[in-house]
Amino acid sequence: MQRISSEKVERIGTIASIMSVLMYVSYIPQIISNLSGSKGNPIQPLVAFINCTIWTAYGLLKKEKDWPIVWANIPGIFLGAATFITAVFSFS
Repeated sequence: MQRISSEKVERIGTIASIMSVLMYVSYIPQIISNLSGSKGNPIQPLVAFINCTIWTAYGLLKKEKDWPIVWANIPGIFLGAATFITAVFSFS
């Protein structure tokens, strides 16, 4: 099996981090719909919130902090929580 250069691995990591952030930013339209009264299913954003919290804790608790994992998952904590909360509770 051929080894991949560390530069290519870094590029893959950067792309993966960007895609992770975009995945959680895509919750914004659902939050807007939830606030407008068209509630979405709260299960997936709740699971995303829990998953991102665990990955962020993992990245922070490692001896050498894994900042790409942390930064890629922080938006999921806040946007997953916001999507879940707005899907479950009424704010009108």
